Amino acid sequence: MTRQRMKRCILITIDMMIVLISGLCALAMRFDITQIPMGYLDTMLRFMPLDMLLTVCIFRLFHLYHGVWTFVSISDVVRAMEAVVVVNLVETFYKLMLQVNMPRSYYLLNMLFLFVLAVGSRMSLRVFNYYRSRFLCPKDQRRTMIIGAGSAGNILIHELYRNKHCDNKVVCVIDDNVDKKNKYIGGIKIIGDRWMIKEAIKEYEIEEIIIAIPSAKPQDKSEIIGLCSGTRCRVRILPEISSTLTGMMSQNLREVNLQDLIGRESVKVNEEGIQSFIAGEVVLVTGGGGSIGSELCRQVMAQGPKQLVVFDIYENNAYDLQQELGRKYGTDRLRVLIGSVRDYDKLKAVFEEYRPAIVYHAAAHKHVPLMEDSPCEAVKNNCLGTLNAARLADEYKAKDFVLISTDKAVRPTNVMGATKRICEMIVQCYARKSVTHFAAVRFGNVLGSSGSVVPLFLKQIEEGGPVTVTHRDITRFFMTIPEAVSLVLQASLYACGGEIFVLDMGKPVRIYDLAESLIRMQGYTPDRDIEIKIVGLRPGEKLHEEILMDEEGLHRTENELIHIGRPIPMDAGRFRIDLDALIEAAFQNDSQIKERVAQMCPGYVITENNEKSLAENENLDFVEDRGLVVSGDLNSVEILEEEAPLATGEFLGKGEKAVGIA
Repeated sequence: MTRQRMKRCILITIDMMIVLISGLCALAMRFDITQIPMGYLDTMLRFMPLDMLLTVCIFRLFHLYHGVWTFVSISDVVRAMEAVVVVNLVETFYKLMLQVNMPRSYYLLNMLFLFVLAVGSRMSLRVFNYYRSRFLCPKDQRRTMIIGAGSAGNILIHELYRNKHCDNKVVCVIDDNVDKKNKYIGGIKIIGDRWMIKEAIKEYEIEEIIIAIPSAKPQDKSEIIGLCSGTRCRVRILPEISSTLTGMMSQNLREVNLQDLIGRESVKVNEEGIQSFIAGEVVLVTGGGGSIGSELCRQVMAQGPKQLVVFDIYENNAYDLQQELGRKYGTDRLRVLIGSVRDYDKLKAVFEEYRPAIVYHAAAHKHVPLMEDSPCEAVKNNCLGTLNAARLADEYKAKDFVLISTDKAVRPTNVMGATKRICEMIVQCYARKSVTHFAAVRFGNVLGSSGSVVPLFLKQIEEGGPVTVTHRDITRFFMTIPEAVSLVLQASLYACGGEIFVLDMGKPVRIYDLAESLIRMQGYTPDRDIEIKIVGLRPGEKLHEEILMDEEGLHRTENELIHIGRPIPMDAGRFRIDLDALIEAAFQNDSQIKERVAQMCPGYVITENNEKSLAENENLDFVEDRGLVVSGDLNSVEILEEEAPLATGEFLGKGEKAVGIA
């Protein structure tokens, strides 16, 4: 006999005993327990086997032997009540038909006792678990604070009681609703709002904090995490309800991640549109082994392309990606090729063989300090690489070409940003004359990418510090790698030719605050356990990044988080002549290469040392409007409205080209 069937037999036996007990209690209630007429008692006992059989059959029809009664809910109680009422009606009917002599009040009393005992027997396990968790639990349980007294918090509290494998003991609850203060949820007192967190941690000796507000805005979660930081308590988060449906809530609790610290909402994209756009097409990703490129490859493969061609110069990255995608999707639709975008002949051979319909150009040098020391390499890889890829996409009539750009291309103060701005101009030049839809996607820093600030901080914390920050007030826009890639894919749908897509990236993050949060997240106290050291701005580094130049303007797309900057008019013929000269100078290792870049990239401020970089940026006003930042010259700032209209006052349609090349 299986364990489940054994439990069912035990429950049936208990119900049969309950039928007998409820009948005796009904007679005892109707008469004095010592004065029950023997005739009524004999009649009840004579029909008892039939009553037991009737009760078990009806309970079975109402699935009272199939429920998980350790998770008994109101709906289970209602179903039990319905079953008891049906039992009573059938019992009363057949006994009246047989003219059984029993007091009429007996039937009502019997029904009440049967309901109480049937439900009570089923809830007894839950009651036992409740008291076991509160009074019989091991002493090494972690004293836990729950933040959020809503339905999710309530369910979590009860589950922590029931789960014998869980070592959390909930001792207090925090909620911002003032009407809930000093009330109880799951037997636990709600002691106040979020501003009492630190006080409550000391008073209740809290060891772990669980944030159980799945529907909270990212900004609110970030603020709550900030209040929990520095307490040495473990902090976990209950994710969105949709992600907990596959199991118990306690099993879905996760640690605080970087996106929680920054407090920004995820980008919402047209997933169906992206799938229909990519499915069945040949897609080429240059720089496919990098942080952005590899995520592009992952998301593209998930959309079912006819073939994905990964092109990268670094064989180790390419090999790792090949193994990962091969295990998940097989190798039939995957080609991984090694080569440089500088090598026109090699890249042309790729276009000739595979004829890609969609090209995502992610290959580039991106490290600001390194490119300041090797500016010619930045020109070769970024400018020449983009020129080669764009030229071949045009020649082989690819359907779409999307350039991965950066917010450092806006009023650049470093070679990397200036060369990426030139890349954008290359794309806009080809957009004017090509049947290919050329576009660029511009976004800020990517969380967790190789060489980004977050892995550096984590490594410095692991080594015991100090954590190095270039300036106390330096800020950056951040987004996750999947978000950045989602925007790139969405841009493919909106691309008509020449657009620079800009993401509403929310509020800029102060790097010093991020460093403090990361230190606290690792269980340390800033400037006590781990020092934060200010080292000064590096050559070419801005104090505040921008994502839009004032000349570019701004208009909307169908996605409220994705905007389009208008291309700045330029002389395409003059630009191409200057570009060829710039690339030739780079291959000759021209010592004046930065000056040549500055001639091609209006607004590029050449910085040679920290002092100049800092001085330039301290005079630059910083304006933030939902993360869409624009600026004028050093003496004035122009704020462009978030919903600035197009020249026509309408959204861009698929047939329109947003180009302004003279």
